[in-house]
Amino acid sequence: MAPKAKPSQPPPPLEDLFTTLDRHINSFSFDNAVKLADQILVVAPADEDALRCKIVALIKDDRLDLALSAIRSSRTHLPDFDFLKAYCLYRQNKLNEALESLKTQERTTETMLLEAQILYRLGKMDACLDIYQKLQKSKIDNLEINCVASLVMGGRSSEVQGLLDSLRVKATSSFELAYNTACSLIERKKYTDAEQLLLSGRRIGQEVLMEDNLPDDEIESELAPLAVQLAYVQQLLGRKQDAIEAYIDIIKRDMADESSIAVAVNNLVSLRGPKDVSDSLRKLDRLKDKEAQNFQLASELDLKLPAKEKEAIYANRVLLLLHANKMDQARELVSRLPDMFPESVIPILLQAAVLVRENKVGKAEELLAQFAGKYPEKSKVVHLARAQVAAAAGHPHIAADSVAKISDIQHMPATVATLVSLKERASDIEGAAAVLDSAIKWWSTAMTEDNKLNIIMQEAASFKIRHGKEDDAAKLYEELVKSQGGIEALVGLVTTVARTDVDKAELYEKQLKALPGLKEIDVDSLERTSGVKQVDGPAHVGVTESHEEGKNKTKAKKKRKRKPRYPKGFDPANPGPPPDPERWLPRRERSTYRPKRKDKKAAQVRGAQGAVVREKHDVGSSSNNSNPKVSLAAASKGSSGPSQQSKPSSKSRKKSRN
Repeated sequence: MAPKAKPSQPPPPLEDLFTTLDRHINSFSFDNAVKLADQILVVAPADEDALRCKIVALIKDDRLDLALSAIRSSRTHLPDFDFLKAYCLYRQNKLNEALESLKTQERTTETMLLEAQILYRLGKMDACLDIYQKLQKSKIDNLEINCVASLVMGGRSSEVQGLLDSLRVKATSSFELAYNTACSLIERKKYTDAEQLLLSGRRIGQEVLMEDNLPDDEIESELAPLAVQLAYVQQLLGRKQDAIEAYIDIIKRDMADESSIAVAVNNLVSLRGPKDVSDSLRKLDRLKDKEAQNFQLASELDLKLPAKEKEAIYANRVLLLLHANKMDQARELVSRLPDMFPESVIPILLQAAVLVRENKVGKAEELLAQFAGKYPEKSKVVHLARAQVAAAAGHPHIAADSVAKISDIQHMPATVATLVSLKERASDIEGAAAVLDSAIKWWSTAMTEDNKLNIIMQEAASFKIRHGKEDDAAKLYEELVKSQGGIEALVGLVTTVARTDVDKAELYEKQLKALPGLKEIDVDSLERTSGVKQVDGPAHVGVTESHEEGKNKTKAKKKRKRKPRYPKGFDPANPGPPPDPERWLPRRERSTYRPKRKDKKAAQVRGAQGAVVREKHDVGSSSNNSNPKVSLAAASKGSSGPSQQSKPSSKSRKKSRN
């Protein structure tokens, strides 16, 4: 017999379902809230409140993809769906799509705040600040925190204090505002004031968060950005060891949020530089996405960190790989950077650095030149980098060409000196002279307080003298004397004109002031003096004698009587035997020296005592004689011959005494 079917139970009333849904939302049980909202939508598919609760619960539960799919698949399009869609896209870092979705929304306080946040992420600080200024009348809590952050990121740190004064807010009203204001002080290089404000902000934050009964680990996580910024200020103040210890402590304790740890790791790596490259690479690997094969920041860091900080991390990674000679990894990473940071010049500079490291200087110069031509508004740094690469590679003409393309610094003394030096190395003397003439012309008409015309003209005159253009150098010195009347210019004019026109040089020489103490010196006698060579003449003798007398006087003044210092244990009353007067002579030159015999075999006496040892040539001559006894007797009688009797040994001498 077939079992009986159970009757289906009717769904609970909608009021009970919504009551339970409200309880789940208030208890932050968003997963259960989503399930209950789906039950309500089964009973009432067109219920707008249930659909809205489901989407908000998915967003709160960080399931943004499901929230977006629910919005797009909904049959009913609610008015605030575009706002929720824009918020989901903002959370996914799809900023341009989020901004586009907000255009259909009415300009309310919520939509304007979200638009300002999107613009902040996009780096459009001026548009972001315009929205915040419009919202100041809305009396939004803590709006000044975002305003100060936008001013700092927009390079307008000098306006922060004026904004706080207009809003009648103190920088220490909250630890977040103290942090942002301290960042503005760092941008203005007021590091000591920034350090004091950060310490105050950390103390205020600890008091406020402890009143909220937060646990210690959450308090430390909330105040981690202030700790990292304090270490950065110590680094800027020159206390590098304190900064390193602070960074390492933050990283080891692992109590901070991911973005603060990322900043601490990056700052520690940059502070160490090329030291301990392996450890620095391992620390950067901590920021890597675990699932990615190549180096890529984790998704959470990619969403939270500003583009400037992310770019710094990737750039430091490339530099460390170059120091570690891991060229394949560096080449792969640097190839992805232009797409990640299309508005920046850092990727192109890193690509050129990799090419230079691979000894491909020509390709690096070509790459930089192409980028500078394609993006002229960003070409200043690129031209300077190309000039540096070319100058280091021995291509002065390319380096000079790159520097010459930066029009707004052509007249600066440092640029002029660099161009002149490069053109001299390239044997372009006329080009170097043209650079100096152009700089003189610019400064002659410049209406600035700090005018560099005198410096440029003096250097130009020295350059022309160096290259045999005395007439042009004399004209420059003459203009300097007429306009400024300086002693250096007058001396330069006299020494330059003296090479071509002595009479004119003497006229200018009369304008020089006489040096004190030179009236009693006979100039003619000085001209007859030629260094250390002795020249006959009474004047020279007189000068030499007076000089020696003065020298002896100075020596007599400096002479001091001191007790003689004797060696340890020496008695001056009983000095003992006098030292050998020949002790400073080489041993070979002393009277007691006796040279040693080099031929030791010849010194050995063979045969009976008193026998005569014959030399080799005697033996050879006697071999032809038929009677060896006669030759032996003749050799013994001839004492004046070349052969000599060898000295007997000490043993034979003792035996003879017996």
